[in-house]
Amino acid sequence: MTTSARAPFPVTYSAEVAQAKTDGKAIVALESTIITHGMPYPGNLDMAKSVEAIIRENGAVPATIAVIDGTLHIGLEEDTLEQLARTTDAMKVSRADLAFAIAERRTGATTVAATMIAAARAGIRVFATGGIGGVHRGAEETFDISADLEELARTPVIVVCAGAKAILDIPKTLEVLETRGVPVVTVGQDEFPAFWSRNSGLTSPLRLDDPAGIANFQHTREELGIGGGMLVGNPVPEENEIPRDEMEIYINRALDNAEEDEITGKAVTPYLLSSIFHLTGGRSLATNIALVENNARLASRIAVALIAKA
Repeated sequence: MTTSARAPFPVTYSAEVAQAKTDGKAIVALESTIITHGMPYPGNLDMAKSVEAIIRENGAVPATIAVIDGTLHIGLEEDTLEQLARTTDAMKVSRADLAFAIAERRTGATTVAATMIAAARAGIRVFATGGIGGVHRGAEETFDISADLEELARTPVIVVCAGAKAILDIPKTLEVLETRGVPVVTVGQDEFPAFWSRNSGLTSPLRLDDPAGIANFQHTREELGIGGGMLVGNPVPEENEIPRDEMEIYINRALDNAEEDEITGKAVTPYLLSSIFHLTGGRSLATNIALVENNARLASRIAVALIAKA
């Protein structure tokens, strides 16, 4: 009995990322759902280019991750980035359907979980995003819990975010992360951030105040053989935040709208974000862009510090 050889795994690196890997330079992974599902063209392209530029300015190389026609891309060339930004029917892929998108030669934008998987496969240790998914409000009835939390427990990537998305049940999200042994570090303050707002009303499990400290913490975890990822909460800059009490009003209205419209599954988060955008007169999107840029800045410095620590 003979078996046919399997084709090589369809993955490609941008020229910049490939050179960075050869040279041993710091690399920061970026998700792509914020491009395809976060805002319309051309604002999404402008945002993506701005975030990549910030990473370069801070001494690292950006690796925006996506599946394009069945090929996993680690870093996007300029024309491919624009192609993705113009795409209107990209799948939103997580752990469950990343392989499906590749096998079926689909185009898919990676969530936090899928980006972590791809980054770890490529040897990238740091990933900048906006906010992670988590335990949804009402999860005790719906069991709606993001795969991001499980990925953080198993995949060795540092995820820099502005906290869990404020539309979630943040106390339960932190509880799940604690149960799964995921270290949660907030930078520069004792309170865990809440995405659009600097404060969630919850004390952060851990606090560190600089990239070198985070790199040292991760290095020590690796020396001890502790697997899994690390979540770094980076509060949105004060001048860009929307206060928590104000955001709760908008979030509750958006949740009511979602219930009335019977929105479920993967459609919930983009629906809520869109609803909040309209309720805030666009302020939520401006804050979202500012916090992503802020996270890219910190992630780059952590990646550089990890290289220096090696």
